[in-house]
Amino acid sequence: MVALQGGFRAHVEAFAALGADVFEVRRPKELTAADALVLPGGESTTVGRLLGTSGLLEPLADRLAAGTPVLGTCAGLILLASDVLDGRPDQPVLGGIDLTVRRNAHGRQRDSFESPLDITGLAGGPFPGVFIRAPAIERVGEGVEVVASLGTGEPVGARHGPVTVYAFHPELSGDLRLHQRFLSSL
Repeated sequence: MVALQGGFRAHVEAFAALGADVFEVRRPKELTAADALVLPGGESTTVGRLLGTSGLLEPLADRLAAGTPVLGTCAGLILLASDVLDGRPDQPVLGGIDLTVRRNAHGRQRDSFESPLDITGLAGGPFPGVFIRAPAIERVGEGVEVVASLGTGEPVGARHGPVTVYAFHPELSGDLRLHQRFLSSL
C-alpha cells in the first residue's frame, strides 16, 4: 500500500478485513517486499510530488514495468494512466495502463456522488460507486478492458494485464468485493 497521502487507511482496513497481510510503503526499501501494490485516492499532484521526494517514483515505475499487480483508485488511476489532461505540466505519470484521464472531471468536492455500477464479472448485484472529485477516462487504449461504466456509458474502471484502475473509491463503499477480486487475482 503506497501510503504517502490520501485514502490509504481505508484500503488497509478493507484488505485487513479480508485477511490480507498489508503494510504501508513510504520508502523505496519497503517497496521491495510487496507482492502487489495499491495506489489509493488522494490529490494526484501532491502524491506525484511525494513519490518524487520520497524516492519512490523510479522504483515504482520499475515494479510496474516488471509486471507487479497494482490497483489504482481515483488519484491512483491518474498516476497510473499514460496521459493526463488538466494536470500540472510537471505531474508524473507512470504509464502503467494505456488510458487518457481528465483530473477532477466530475467537479469539485461538493459535486461528489454515488452511483450503482455493474462491474464486469462481479456477482452479487451492482457495486456502490463512490465518486469524489473523480477523474474521467477519456480514451481507452488498445487491449485495455473497460470493466465498469456509469449508466451514461462513461468508463469508470479498466484493466490491462496486472493493472486495475477505478475512477471511484471502492474502499469507501462498505463493499469488499473489489478488494476480494484484487486479492483473488494475485
